[in-house]
Amino acid sequence: MEFRTDKPIYRQIIDYAFGCIMGGGWRPGEKVPSVREMAVTLAVNTHTVLKAYDYLQDHGIIVSKRGMGFFLADDAPGRVDAEHREEFFSTTLNDVFRQMDQLGIAIDDIVAEYKRLHQ
Repeated sequence: MEFRTDKPIYRQIIDYAFGCIMGGGWRPGEKVPSVREMAVTLAVNTHTVLKAYDYLQDHGIIVSKRGMGFFLADDAPGRVDAEHREEFFSTTLNDVFRQMDQLGIAIDDIVAEYKRLHQ
């Protein structure tokens, strides 16, 4: 995995995990790679992976089973979907609206283009 410089590495690891979940590579109830395995796979420090896993655990996406490791929560795909939707509305859509204002594009133009593309 190549890391970008515009986003903290731990956030990119979270995005990687989200991709594994939504792509079906990590399935609900199954064990996910250990912190050490993930660090080796991604060639990063274990503390960076642990920070990402702490986030995933805090958001109920993975659960720790003492002495066994981390497992994907049963409702993880739904939680990831909700996180993606929240990010879309709080970040992506704000950027789109800002660009629309700069370019003088009206919401009606966007609706018309959406309808054209989704016929």
